[in-house]
Amino acid sequence: MMRTFPFGTAALLMLFCSIVSGAWLGLHPAAQKQADLTFWTFTKIHYDPYTETIPTFEQQHHCKVDLQLVDTRAVTSRLQAAMLSDVDVPDLVEIPIDFAPAFFRGPLEHVGFIDLTQRIHQAGLWDKMVQARFAPYTSRGHIFGLPHDVHPVQLAYRSDIFAQEGVDVSKIKTWDDFIRIGRKLTIPNKRYMLELYDFRSAHLEACMFQRGGGYFDPQGHCIFDNDIGVQTMLWFVPLVAGPHKIAGSIGSGQILTQAVEDGYFLCLVCPDWRSKSIEKDIPRMAGKMKLMPLPAVTANSRHTSTWGGTMLGITRHCKNPDLAWQLALHLYLNKKELGKRYEGTNILPALRAAWSEPSFSQPRPYWCNQPIGALYAKLAPDVPFQYTSPFIATAKDKLGEALVACVQYYNANGDNGFEPFVRATLKEKADQVRALAARNPY
Repeated sequence: MMRTFPFGTAALLMLFCSIVSGAWLGLHPAAQKQADLTFWTFTKIHYDPYTETIPTFEQQHHCKVDLQLVDTRAVTSRLQAAMLSDVDVPDLVEIPIDFAPAFFRGPLEHVGFIDLTQRIHQAGLWDKMVQARFAPYTSRGHIFGLPHDVHPVQLAYRSDIFAQEGVDVSKIKTWDDFIRIGRKLTIPNKRYMLELYDFRSAHLEACMFQRGGGYFDPQGHCIFDNDIGVQTMLWFVPLVAGPHKIAGSIGSGQILTQAVEDGYFLCLVCPDWRSKSIEKDIPRMAGKMKLMPLPAVTANSRHTSTWGGTMLGITRHCKNPDLAWQLALHLYLNKKELGKRYEGTNILPALRAAWSEPSFSQPRPYWCNQPIGALYAKLAPDVPFQYTSPFIATAKDKLGEALVACVQYYNANGDNGFEPFVRATLKEKADQVRALAARNPY
């Protein structure tokens, strides 16, 4: 045998095994997974309740849904690769708000999602849902995603410490009121009124949204260096930098848990989803935490903002978009299911009618028996519009870079020359986004 096969016995055996195994697989092909719809979601918080409600849909429509849990980062890269190769593209997919606009790039006919605008208006969803939540999933006047949530923002605060210090929350109407009290309660390096990031844009952007600003205008032009952006930065940085700061950040996880338990932070910026995270991560604070609306920028102005979000889209690959649309409606319009889902997530759905479900008005012992669902629902109609662009990730990075530069400047120089520095820095970073967009007009 060695004389007729020049590569040796081992190689011959490997070749023989390959031929035999290949023949066996050819005669016994793997069973193809049969599903009428394939649906990807990126978080277990959504996946678990969907596994409970999708079987009802399958029975009603005599179909099979393949629900898959895909990692947040992987869902975007995997979906982009699948769309480019037209292989393994799901029929429906949920995408985080910061990643969705990347899929709206290019001519409208090349966008990988079905235009849902007509379906949304025909089903009356434009009026049934919070209209501001369609904005992040809209490109050039076309809506490509259903909003999963609203994510209004409040402040979570240590009610026991506020009571000890004689703070009457009902008298905190504006940020000026809040800052004045914060300067009294803050003890440098021991206690701060508020947790605010001084190194990335998440909290800064929420404050910018509250003031009616944003990263982009409805036409997709970068605007975070406009007067609203400048005034927000001028107001925000002294809160987290300089000798009179009342806010700071020390990270997340166990260190943040310890900071809240020790009274190092008295308040946290708290969208609806974070209220559930606080309950889980800081259980020892049960009965010591409460929620309050965001202080307004000026009297009678908005008392909330928004942070985070998810869209549900139907891909162009979908062979049965009508069935996919029915699944989307089943998941997002069933009031009782949404009420049940809220109990496990604290996430306020975009469907207004769902807020009347009993679960939203139930007192929560953790929050000193506040009906936090009703509190978030009261603020939800006033959440600001946030417009977006395929360059949103770059814009967020650049605003974060501007924040870091402004914090460093303020720590070194205080108010001296601060406003010109803020204006120049924001313009520089926004110009970088605009230059990138000019080279990639879609």
